[in-house]
Parts: sequence; C-alpha cells; structure tokens
Amino acid sequence: MSAMARRSPRERAAVTALLALLLAACATTRRPPPPLPGPVPVPPPPADILSIPDAVPRAEPRSAHGNPSFYDALGRRYFVLPSAEGYDERGVASWYGPTFHGGNTSSGEPYDMYGMTAAHKTLPLPSYARVTNLHNGRSVVVRINDRGPFVANRIIDLSYTAAAKLDMLRDGTAMVEVRVITPGAPEVPPAVATTVAPTPRPAPPPPTSPLLYVQTGAFADPSNAGRELARLQAAGLASAFVIPPPEGSQLYRVRIGPIGSVAEFDALAAQLTALGIPDARLVTN
Repeated sequence: MSAMARRSPRERAAVTALLALLLAACATTRRPPPPLPGPVPVPPPPADILSIPDAVPRAEPRSAHGNPSFYDALGRRYFVLPSAEGYDERGVASWYGPTFHGGNTSSGEPYDMYGMTAAHKTLPLPSYARVTNLHNGRSVVVRINDRGPFVANRIIDLSYTAAAKLDMLRDGTAMVEVRVITPGAPEVPPAVATTVAPTPRPAPPPPTSPLLYVQTGAFADPSNAGRELARLQAAGLASAFVIPPPEGSQLYRVRIGPIGSVAEFDALAAQLTALGIPDARLVTN
C-alpha cells in the first residue's frame, strides 16, 4: 500500500490541496522587474551659449551636504577649507558634461551642464569664483557646488557652458586662475581678463597674457634655494632658475619655465613628483 493510501481522508485532502497550490504558483507568469531609470536626456545646447549670464555672487549658508571637515577620494584625503575668503590659485581647468547631466552634485543639487557652475576639491560649498583663461584672457564667474576633479594636476572642473565661454571645449583643458569672490566685498581684478564676445568668433591672445611658470619652492636661506636649483638642473631641467626676493619679501623662489601648454605642465609635474616634489604650483610672472 502506498504512503498516500495509508493517510487519513483529511490528510489526503490537505496534501492534494497543497499540491494544487504549488502547481498554480508554478504556472503563474512572473512579471519582470521594472527597468532601472536611464540617464537624464540631455537637451540640446542653447542657440547662443555665450549669452548665458555668469553666476551672480550672493551670500548663502554652507550646504548641508558636501562640506565634511575631510573626505577621501581615489586613495587621497582632502580637507575642506573653513573659509573661501582670499583663495587664489593657478593651475589646469577641465570640464564635465553630458555623462553627469542631471545627476546629483556633492551639494545635493542636480548638475546642469548649461549652468554656470563648477567643482572644486576643497572650497566650501557653495562658493563663487572668477575663473580666467590665462592664455586668451577670457573670464567667467561660476558658482562652485560640487567636488572634483580627482585627476592629477587639475584644480577645477567647469560646466559645459563655463568651458564654452572660456573657449576651452575643444582642447578639454586650459591654464586658469581661480580667484574666489566674496559676496558684498570689492572684487580683486584677475591677472588678465577680457569680456566674452556675445557670438563665437576667434579671439587672439591679448598682448598682456602672462607667462606661466612652475614654482617648486620658496626659501628664506639662499643656499637652500641654490641646492634646489642644482638638484633640478642635475635632473635635466635646464630652464630652472632662482628669483631673488622682491621688495618686502625675504624668500628666494625657485621656478621652471615658462610653460607653454597643459601637456608640458603635466609632463613637468610628473617629473617633479618622481623627484620628490609633488606640490609644485603654477605661477605667473
């Protein structure tokens, strides 16, 4: 006699009902999971992108997001500045566009590639800064609301529109000056600046475009500056030199240059890092 036959009528009925439920469940067609949301569609650029106005500095509280005392990215630790006031830096700018459009910035705001915004590694969010292309003199004001760029030798990541107004879309990078604007305070003029033309047209570099150098160190003791110079020249950096202290200073500055392009700056920065000088910075004459 089978095991099923030995069961009581009530047990057999229960087993039969369970089998029926299992068969019904197997026969049910499972609905596929809903598709993941795709990237936000990027609208076409405005007809006259150069006419988009610059950001207008205004007093704002620090963002609730993106302002920790420090954070880690790609194996490095960055410390957020307690204040943006007085910040002035020269280096290489890049830009970011369609891949990030519509995504959240570090401050929690959506990224708009057609807005006048930027990303910076350490300035408080939000901050305002004037960014000047040191090769053509074009200048824009951006609102910094994001973190980055986390690429060697890059100091700021600009929106598509800001990069267009600085005429750096094609090259992807440019030597720039980043100077913070404090809302309500008089703005210090940039090293060199020109107004942006309302319509695209070639703009030759102005005759006052500054020469760019890499500064490897500043020393109160001239013998230390001399040793730094000898070390650089021994490594094949024949364009290294020492600037005596200007009036009101006691520092001997060791510099290399002039530097003619971002590619040249990147190669030099890599060479200096190999020599144990990772924090060399870009300066003007």
